[in-house]
Amino acid sequence: MSARSIPTFLFPLALLLTGCQPEIGPLSEEDVVVIRETAVAYHEAAVAKDWDAVAEFYTEDAMIMPPNQPVVQGRAAIAGWYASFPPVTEVELRIVEIDGRGDLAYARGTYVLTIAVEGVSEPITDRGKNLAIWRKQVDGSWQMAIDTFNSDVPLQQEH
Repeated sequence: MSARSIPTFLFPLALLLTGCQPEIGPLSEEDVVVIRETAVAYHEAAVAKDWDAVAEFYTEDAMIMPPNQPVVQGRAAIAGWYASFPPVTEVELRIVEIDGRGDLAYARGTYVLTIAVEGVSEPITDRGKNLAIWRKQVDGSWQMAIDTFNSDVPLQQEH
C-alpha cells in the first residue's frame, strides 16, 4: 500500500467504525420503574435499619458523599458508615426526577430525616436534597454508584 492510498483507506474505515457505534437512547420506562422500585426497597431497608441490606443497593466500589465528612467508598465501608449514624426515628425519601442514557442514570430527590442524637433531649429533624448516580447491572437491576446528599437546614452558629 502506498503512502498516497493510506488516507483514502482510512477515511472509509473511520466512517464505517463511527457509523457502527450503537446510538445510546434515553432510559426506557421499564428502567425508570425499576429504579423507582429499587429506591422504595432501599427506603424500606433504611427504615428497618438493615444497614447490610442498604449497602447491597450500592455497587461494590460505590461511594457516598455525606455532608461535612470525607467520601465513604466501598460497600463494606458504606454499611459501616450507616451503622454508625445516629439512630433514625423517621425518614422520608422522595424522587423528584430520574433521567439518564443507556446503563447510566441519575435520580434527584429530597429527604426528611429525624434522628436521636446522644446527649440531645429532643430529636433533630433535617431536610435536604440528594443526587444518586445509578448503574445498570448485567442482570437488568440498577445499583447506586455515587450517592450524595446535603441539608437545606442552616448550620447553627455558636456565639
